[in-house]
Amino acid sequence: MQSEYLLGVDGGGTHCRSRLTTPDGTVLSECTGSAANVYSDYEGALKNVNHLIDNTFHAARLSPSLRCQTHAVWGLAGANVPSTAKRLQQLPSSFASFSLLSDVDIACAGAHQGKPGAVLIVGTGSQGAAWDGSRFHRVGGWGLTLADQGSGAQLGLRALRKALLAHEGVIAATSLTDAILQHFSHSPEALLAWSKTATPGEWGQFAPWVFSASRQGDELASSLLAETSAEITLLTDALARISPGAISLMGGLAEPLQPWLSAATRQKIVPAQQDALAGALLLARR
Repeated sequence: MQSEYLLGVDGGGTHCRSRLTTPDGTVLSECTGSAANVYSDYEGALKNVNHLIDNTFHAARLSPSLRCQTHAVWGLAGANVPSTAKRLQQLPSSFASFSLLSDVDIACAGAHQGKPGAVLIVGTGSQGAAWDGSRFHRVGGWGLTLADQGSGAQLGLRALRKALLAHEGVIAATSLTDAILQHFSHSPEALLAWSKTATPGEWGQFAPWVFSASRQGDELASSLLAETSAEITLLTDALARISPGAISLMGGLAEPLQPWLSAATRQKIVPAQQDALAGALLLARR
């Protein structure tokens, strides 16, 4: 009898991760590769994922030809965009079975082990998903310009805007605005030039500065964190209306933002039971 395998791929964040297991959950290999956002770089993302999968089979000392005996679920950043999702549905597959979802979907499945519930990922960007028992419902995921509420990139963007206002004397300078302006040699033009090509990750690099300044008593920094926590409450309230289950907060800002959330919001949040890769494998097993 031929052996079967399960493969999960998590293409969210700055790296893509994979895990190959047997149907009983025995892990055969795990690998990490380059980012895989199918909206911003469709061809490059698929190339990175396929390279990662080849490495995953190689690490397990299995031939990549065994894809035909493997049930795979990929959760990729950018797969929430309808036109991209439609394009992905046409993708030829050599797997025994193959499902392609958004990275937030598999995170939701992992967080609640496939039961109804919701997840809000707050890192460089933000996106939420709720599973009602039959389908995933998503909120956010439209990028820094249109969405990413409660994210590190938005927090950094707001901090730099405040620094520019402080430089012009519109608002009072603080330790946070001083540090940011010093980073750009107190030159608004240097900040402007940087902003023209800055990525969400580069905006997000200033989020830890806000947390640090707040701990040191900077009232402006604290007000920025209060705005971020209000946006997270807005999103978690929306997710709670969609799914009757609990909500998990995931991502790099999930832990540091907890103290800033209202008691009512914190009461809705439970720790994630497992990670996104575990969610992908659970769906593959089904």
